[in-house]
Amino acid sequence: MPKSVRRVRLAAVLFTVAWEAMAAVGGPVKVRVEVEESVYRYEPANNGAGPMWCAGSTCLVRVGEDVFASGLETVPSAKPLNNCQWVLWRRTKAGWQRWAVDESGRTREPSPLASIRRRDLFLSANPTVNPGKEGGGPARPEVWHWTPGSGSTPRRLLPSWEGTPKFSEHSYRTFIADEVGGGLMLFQNVDYTHAEWSFRDPEGGWSARGQLRWPWGADYAKPQPIRICYPAAGLSGRAVHFFGVSDITEPNPAWREFKRQLTGREWDYDFRRLFYTWTPDVTREPFGQWIEIAGRESTCGWMWPCDLWVESPETVQLLWTERALDERLREKFFPQARQSHALAWASVTRGRVTRRRVLMESHEDAPQPVATAARFHGTPDGRLFVIRHVNGEGGGRNEVVELGPQGEPLSVTRVPLEKPFTSFFTATPRAGSPRSPWVDLLGVQAGTENAIGYARLRLLD
Repeated sequence: MPKSVRRVRLAAVLFTVAWEAMAAVGGPVKVRVEVEESVYRYEPANNGAGPMWCAGSTCLVRVGEDVFASGLETVPSAKPLNNCQWVLWRRTKAGWQRWAVDESGRTREPSPLASIRRRDLFLSANPTVNPGKEGGGPARPEVWHWTPGSGSTPRRLLPSWEGTPKFSEHSYRTFIADEVGGGLMLFQNVDYTHAEWSFRDPEGGWSARGQLRWPWGADYAKPQPIRICYPAAGLSGRAVHFFGVSDITEPNPAWREFKRQLTGREWDYDFRRLFYTWTPDVTREPFGQWIEIAGRESTCGWMWPCDLWVESPETVQLLWTERALDERLREKFFPQARQSHALAWASVTRGRVTRRRVLMESHEDAPQPVATAARFHGTPDGRLFVIRHVNGEGGGRNEVVELGPQGEPLSVTRVPLEKPFTSFFTATPRAGSPRSPWVDLLGVQAGTENAIGYARLRLLD
């Protein structure tokens, strides 16, 4: 064995031992709630979307000492589907302020945020080109750019695309950033066939563009593309990682008919297969073959991609929740199957799964608390945590879980929030926010209705 390989392996062993020793000595991290407050209230738009719709991206970023949050405001005079406008909130030491709003544009979905170099703020918008029309229709993707500390006026940027894609109000878009490198990337779905993507380089030019074609469902009764939605994506330099869930009309004819009889609807979507792809250089190499990370196809289960952590340009960690089966169908189609719920983790290097782990699991015959939402959080000293919401005895709660180098849970700490976050964004490095000892949360809190809240947690040894 070459000396260089032995050194790398020895270093990995020593790092693991040191990490585990540190965790054993230090014990669970302490969590202090420094801020817990409401940001804004909203009127439901009844257009099929909502403030948490862009789940794989984030509507919360940290720029220097300030935090920015994007939200939706329903326009009373407008008709669905494009009956909302984006609004941008800024939190300083004085509290939250309504900082910017698109009073002329009309849209359907929320506008994810990104930041680079701890200085520049970007918002992804998708205004309709027919603002007075009821229903959907064509849309024009755009990106708004601010430099908050400079006092300059915002700039509207128009990404470049391959050809003239037919964008609509159903964008399912993904917006990511490389905080250190300074790159940005925007994905936007087109119908059920693919996503268009545009890359903004550190110099500010939209210098690369292309299409991400969906995986092919050859094993379905009717072979078709498997549309991927709500992805957690990551950008490191020019390496791009993409992790999402299948979102197509129920492909099993017998199940589709059974669901139609139950619900009266002609449609129902699957959400039960997780796929991943990547490219080491999006400006030069196409995305690789799709790999299926996990699936619950045989028992009509359910899966959700919670987050992706970029460990290096070639390696990412994945986090997801899953449910074994749809209990409405069990008696007729798979009566022997047993229900279970899990929070799962995997590490992927160069398009290959190298490690897997179940972080939390509950079985029908041995019930345990169930994780319903989770996100990664990294601190400046290199430690990695999972922030999660858990339902169990006594109601719901938020927890902070520290992970070891192999994805093993080292400690669990309950977060002493008055109102736990049941669904939330974080200020994540995937959108350009830096690693931080503070955890910023934005989302829906238990016991609230039509409101978005914010909390700032401090992780303490």
